Amino acid sequence: MGDVLKDLTSGTVGGAAQLIVGHPFDTIKVKLQSQPVPPPGQPPKYAGAIDAVKQTLAAEGPRGLYKGMGAPLATVAAFNAVLFSVRGQMEALLRSEPGVPLTVNQQIICGAGAGVAVSILACPTELIKCRLQAQSALADSASAGVAVKYGGPLDVARQVLRSEGGVRGLFKGLVPTLAREVPGNAVMFGVYEAVKQYLAGGTDTSGLGRGSLIVAGGLAGGSFWFSVYPTDVVKSVIQVDDYKNPKFSGSIDAFRKIVASEGVKGLYKGFGPAMARSVPANAACFLAYEVTRSSLG
Repeated sequence: MGDVLKDLTSGTVGGAAQLIVGHPFDTIKVKLQSQPVPPPGQPPKYAGAIDAVKQTLAAEGPRGLYKGMGAPLATVAAFNAVLFSVRGQMEALLRSEPGVPLTVNQQIICGAGAGVAVSILACPTELIKCRLQAQSALADSASAGVAVKYGGPLDVARQVLRSEGGVRGLFKGLVPTLAREVPGNAVMFGVYEAVKQYLAGGTDTSGLGRGSLIVAGGLAGGSFWFSVYPTDVVKSVIQVDDYKNPKFSGSIDAFRKIVASEGVKGLYKGFGPAMARSVPANAACFLAYEVTRSSLG
């Protein structure tokens, strides 16, 4: 089996593990990010992450925490296969000779390159996921009269293609998606390699056990969101914005309006669930990837 196929297979397994562990946290993150600013004197729909979980369970049951999972599940194979395959190919280009470990800086470059590649696939997937996750919060807002209700991932895609500019509508939010994925993956893979080398006491990390891989993967995932979270908030509000009556003209406008109306803390709505998700989800992803990759040779 060639290296590309091994990375494709291992990335798929890792992505599935990441999605199963992390999706409920992601649902709460998006709900908090996309809830409308309440009128003066009125409390927000969700008082915080725990309240969002309680309201979701009360209104939709446990299935509500996995709403929007169909779109990423359908593409998780392609997404993580692309991420780890592009990273693997860039490693091969940067490696001086076969088997030589890469430096942390070289892994940062590999992560950034992989981030560019996955952004193209991530943007429409994220748009569909965010629309489904956010619609219950948006339905109770002042714009409920124009809020669109979706029956599922395919229904979101159909409505966007039909009434929001065709294929271009599915790539709404591409700029903030790139601004999230490129630096985020650069930091993530850099931290992952740095932690592995620290735990191994040198550049040869092949002997690390599963516990060490879990620690490295968890810290790497946390570093991704810590470094790019405000960009993710901008991406989410852009992607759930109403097409006919938009609140934001673009990413910069969204950033300015969020800060103007909510302060800097508005850029960190849902940060707790995102961080709570990132550590176990990415630990599961990297562990599943490494174990699968090792088993394939």
